[in-house]
Amino acid sequence: MSAGNMCACPCAEPELAASAAPGPDTCAIILAGGTGERFGDPRGKQFVDLCGLPLMAWSVMAFDRAPSVASLVVVCAPDKVALVQEEVLGRLTLAKPVSFAPSGATRQDSVFSGLRNVARDQALIAVHDSARPLIEVEAIERACATVRADASLAGAICAHRSIDTLKLVEGTQVIATPDRSFYWAAQTPQVFRAKPLVAAYKAAFWDGFAGTDDSSLVERHGGKVVCVECSRDNLKVTVPEDLAVAAATLEQRLVEEGCGRMPRREGPWA
Repeated sequence: MSAGNMCACPCAEPELAASAAPGPDTCAIILAGGTGERFGDPRGKQFVDLCGLPLMAWSVMAFDRAPSVASLVVVCAPDKVALVQEEVLGRLTLAKPVSFAPSGATRQDSVFSGLRNVARDQALIAVHDSARPLIEVEAIERACATVRADASLAGAICAHRSIDTLKLVEGTQVIATPDRSFYWAAQTPQVFRAKPLVAAYKAAFWDGFAGTDDSSLVERHGGKVVCVECSRDNLKVTVPEDLAVAAATLEQRLVEEGCGRMPRREGPWA
């Protein structure tokens, strides 16, 4: 990280069990092809400021710090590569190598593109949306460890249990109220063994199937996927209101971790 507003000090890393990872065996694909139309930044929301750094920088740092991660692949528009290198990577001090892959017309196309840049010796692949800047190292490690621990698993996804009452609706009419104990809200990262993930993406491509997330493609291809409970703080920044929530949460984390002075801004942290 630059010597500007914050430090990337060791206290920011959660304590991990010594057995969490046998060694770096995971490639992290970070999707950064979004637009910033609702955020007023034509470069894309991944460049919107969040506590003194571009929003996507926080995801990059988390995966760089994760002991399981050997390398990162950033998926973005080809004309944004130089911008990511200068505005994001250039402001961080990273230990892991970073490569680039071109984003596609859809998220699924972008992941498929990123898969082509994964080294063949990587046993696991973690797919993460850069719009989830609050992901923590501990959550990444638990997802990776869960897959490693059970040979029958194709993958494990970060998720949280539904706390809202859910309604099955047709038009506007309520048809049923399902038991919410069966429902989880999926997040990222979603971590998979490399071979079943690549096979699932190839099958979806040839079949013209569009899934809602990476897990849906692996499930469709017969892979067993489990949920790893993750904090609800791991929100996806979709609208400007989400950015305010993310900033408040991140500021509180940084204060509690004692990681230096917050950047000058209006409000209690000025």
